[in-house]
Amino acid sequence: MKVELNRVDNDFHFEATGVSNVPIHIDGALDIGGHNAGARPMEMLLMGLAGCSAIDVILILKKQRQVIEDFRITVEGQRPADAIPNPFQAIHLHYILKGNLDEEKARRAIDLSMDKYCSATAQLRPTAAITYSLTIEK
Repeated sequence: MKVELNRVDNDFHFEATGVSNVPIHIDGALDIGGHNAGARPMEMLLMGLAGCSAIDVILILKKQRQVIEDFRITVEGQRPADAIPNPFQAIHLHYILKGNLDEEKARRAIDLSMDKYCSATAQLRPTAAITYSLTIEK
């Protein structure tokens, strides 16, 4: 895997591309001179975790012929405020699925993602306690 990062302005705005060649914008916070022109790097870690798990869960549920009408994940990560570096210590994912879904199958799909398939989870788990919850909307 290879990505490329290019500086866009004279501050902290960057454009990154990977093998998909889709540009992603990254920027720093206003208080350090950023311009809110992109996601923060640590936000992108949480986005990557959510995306990785979402792909797993959807693939598993499709194989089980579960019909998903809508799929969302909210992710909250806690980091110590007074430490440098300050990696995530706790991460909670809340899966919100809509459809005529078997809750047991949905939970099992999430468990498989979290415990077996999701590489982002495996990467973050040594430093962060990762938990999840599930809501199924009809």
